[in-house]
Amino acid sequence: MTTEVQIEQLESEGGTDAESAAPPPAFSSEEVARLMALIKDSESVELKLTVPEPHQRSTAVSLGLDPLTAQLRQVFFFDTPQLTLDKHGVVVRARRVQGKGDDSVVKLRPVVPAELPKNLRMSDNFRVEVDALPGGFVCSGTMKEALGSNVVREALADGRPVRKLFSKEQRRFFSEHAPDGVSLDDLAVLGPIFVLKLRLAPKELRQKLVAEVWLYPDGSRILELSTRCATNDAFQQAAELRAYLAVKGVEITGDQETKTRKALRYFATAAKAE
Repeated sequence: MTTEVQIEQLESEGGTDAESAAPPPAFSSEEVARLMALIKDSESVELKLTVPEPHQRSTAVSLGLDPLTAQLRQVFFFDTPQLTLDKHGVVVRARRVQGKGDDSVVKLRPVVPAELPKNLRMSDNFRVEVDALPGGFVCSGTMKEALGSNVVREALADGRPVRKLFSKEQRRFFSEHAPDGVSLDDLAVLGPIFVLKLRLAPKELRQKLVAEVWLYPDGSRILELSTRCATNDAFQQAAELRAYLAVKGVEITGDQETKTRKALRYFATAAKAE
């Protein structure tokens, strides 16, 4: 299978929403070279696809998604009401996970892996990954910290400073990349979003498939399908996943609306209205 066909499905999570349901254009040779360079210097690749809302029910039936097997998650974002961090490529998030401990994340995108400091790349808590959706791609660097059970809930309920949810390493990473004059304690709580996460192991695929349903307060939702793969197998697995979804009748050329950006916009609008 040619590279043009294999990467036809990629789109940046940090990019703008697609304006039509037409198939994304083929990449130029320069874009292909840039993508391959990013993948080479990353730890993994996550292939993602969001299913348009009119097709979500049929997709759930086709893939055999059972909501009763889902893991419940609660996601909080932190930004200014003007989404200052988002405009500078910084994402700050805390999460509660059913049956597991909480965690927090400071993410920067886009990044060029080869330009990141060596001491940062050596951290056990830092990960570089290429996110790929139909039409584009983005490479991100994520600093993650595991927290204890109910830490996020108790901290937010007690009105503790936001910085208390993040390690010293995360705070340093944030201060190095956040806009001047913006600290963690300046950020508003945007959320929560309730998420249902299901894991699938289709016999037709070598890789496991993850389905996430993000439920927004206005009644809208996003269904995202994703799989994480090794960097040396990304193109082949992308092709196999595309073929599998096509056979299942899953819409793979619709508008790509990213779950993080939709959440930020929704809660930022609500915060301004208060």
